[in-house]
Amino acid sequence: MDIKWRKYSHSMTAKILAFIIAILCFSGVITLFINIVFQYKTDLDIAFEESYYLGNNYINDSSNIIQNLTAITGKYKSEEHILNGGSLSEDELVAKENRLFEDYRDNSKNYNPNLTTSENYDLFKKNYADRIAKQRDSLINEDLNEYRRTLQKLGQYQGLQYYAQSGNNTFTNIPNPAKEYFSSFPSYMIFDGSEQKVFPEEIRENSHFYWITSNIEEFGQQDLIYIAFSEEFINPRMAEWQENKIYVANSLYQMVGLSTVLIGAFLYLLFVIGRKPEDIEGVYLNSSVDRIYNDVNLGMCLGLITFWIIIVGNFKIYPLIFPITLLIASFGLILVLSLIKHIKNRTFLKHTLTYAILYRLFAFVQDVYNSGNVAVKVVLLVIGYPIIVTLTFFMFPVILGIAAWLALKKAKAFNAIKEGVKKVKEGDIHHTIDLPGNSELSRLASDINSITDGLNKAVQNEIKSERLKSELITNVSHDIRTPLTSIITYIDLLKIENDPAKTAEYIDVIDQKAQRLKILTEDLFAAAKATSGNIPVNLDKIDIVSLLNQGLGEFDDKIRERGLEFKFSHPQDKIFIKADGKLLWRAIENLLLNIYKYALTNSRVYIDIIDGSGMELIIKNISAYELNISADELMERFVRGDESRSSQGSGLGLSIAKSLIEAQNGTFHIEIDGDLFKVVIRMPMHD
Repeated sequence: MDIKWRKYSHSMTAKILAFIIAILCFSGVITLFINIVFQYKTDLDIAFEESYYLGNNYINDSSNIIQNLTAITGKYKSEEHILNGGSLSEDELVAKENRLFEDYRDNSKNYNPNLTTSENYDLFKKNYADRIAKQRDSLINEDLNEYRRTLQKLGQYQGLQYYAQSGNNTFTNIPNPAKEYFSSFPSYMIFDGSEQKVFPEEIRENSHFYWITSNIEEFGQQDLIYIAFSEEFINPRMAEWQENKIYVANSLYQMVGLSTVLIGAFLYLLFVIGRKPEDIEGVYLNSSVDRIYNDVNLGMCLGLITFWIIIVGNFKIYPLIFPITLLIASFGLILVLSLIKHIKNRTFLKHTLTYAILYRLFAFVQDVYNSGNVAVKVVLLVIGYPIIVTLTFFMFPVILGIAAWLALKKAKAFNAIKEGVKKVKEGDIHHTIDLPGNSELSRLASDINSITDGLNKAVQNEIKSERLKSELITNVSHDIRTPLTSIITYIDLLKIENDPAKTAEYIDVIDQKAQRLKILTEDLFAAAKATSGNIPVNLDKIDIVSLLNQGLGEFDDKIRERGLEFKFSHPQDKIFIKADGKLLWRAIENLLLNIYKYALTNSRVYIDIIDGSGMELIIKNISAYELNISADELMERFVRGDESRSSQGSGLGLSIAKSLIEAQNGTFHIEIDGDLFKVVIRMPMHD
């Protein structure tokens, strides 16, 4: 059944059909959107507007009218006022005059450095009076033209009634400016000082009503604006709004349907592209498009998008949007599907022109590097020296002397290295070859010095290893001898004891010491087995959160006994890692036992899981004993945090946990800060 399904779903016919459907749906969505926004000059919000008064069109018209009225009554007032310069901003005039003076001072030869700035400014005004006057006239003409354009805009609103007053200036197109007259219209706005009255009242519920009130806030207490909209103004706009609302709503339904089909077709293409019915694995790259470098492909996609924007934006050929989009999108989808095939084939980066150039350059440099710097220098010397001698034959003695000096210098460096190697060979591992510079011989001397440093470290490590072996023998002897001595002592007492009660007591003590001895030997065996690498590891998918919750549940009685409060935080309910469940539990069990034995009573223990490229488990607690040893020493076998060794631990728990974690391809290390004991475990995530 699966093979038959693949035969049809992965066939070329199905892919072509899905391609055509995706292109048609995409072109349809884009065409509908362009028609709404650009051809009909509306927006998608109109489909969700409940009435004309709650829409953007009503607010836009009202806001523009109020802005024009405030400009006329406030700034311009009348043509006479403008021609007399009353509409000009004094700050703007001063700024333009100052800029003109700066040009005069910087470029004019008439500027006299012997005069003060004020005197030069008066001279400038005298010499440039005509230019200043022309500048003023230009600003007046700009305001006059803007005033006339504002009047023309207001005159284009058929059915608009208005009355505006600012100070002594009034502007109206009706004979009766009474409020009652404006209140008789189907819609009106009255702003008289602090009084604001609008009709219908639902206008106040418009989300953009603040556009109007923000303009009114600049009014003085004596300023007022009345505007009213007659049926001649309202009815055609309301009819246009209703028509646009129906058109946009229907277009949105079509866009949602087309988008759904588009997403389905595109996801299908993502799944089947590059696959053949008979091939379960692998990606099929064979078309000429697949041979195009991916970065070039991306550039072509951006070029197609830019070309489409230029065609649609500049020429505004709305009837041809669908065929143009269909044609450009077809080429674009072919390029995108080629990129997807390379992503599935994991060749997206490798199949780029940038990668090809860098790879060839790197290969060339690597070839030169592999040949060795000495070889390159020798080749250059063999080729270059005869050329230099030929070109400077008239200075042959000088060139020969320089060559002899360089040869002698290199010979001395070689002898210094030879003597240094001899001393190191004879046992002087602290000897350092002093050969400054960055030549081949200097780097060779540095490498030899590094070898001596390595030998010195090896000797120090060997000394440390011998010391640790001695301490290990002492600790093992002490920890095993103590219970063993107790067992022998109590056996001797049993031989002479006749009291049954005493006999039972001695047997209990012998049993406790025997169990202690058993635990020590088992831990020692586990540590040896974990360190040897012979322990079998079966990596599987493990939920670390569930494992820790289970572990805390099993240790609940001991946790309560010590009064410990655990704070467990994790980013997700389930975090899967690649680990061996038994070995991981043994390591975590050792850490919990370590906390139970050595954590400060009635303190908090923090367990944090960090989920990133890998899993990081952090466990922190306060030690009951003073941690006056280093983290490295605490990791050694038979080393415990209490120097008196009065606790019941074997000192093997951390060492075993570290070996078990590393056997599962993880890392384990501890940190000590005062009495704060911190364990950090990193494990790989499960794919």
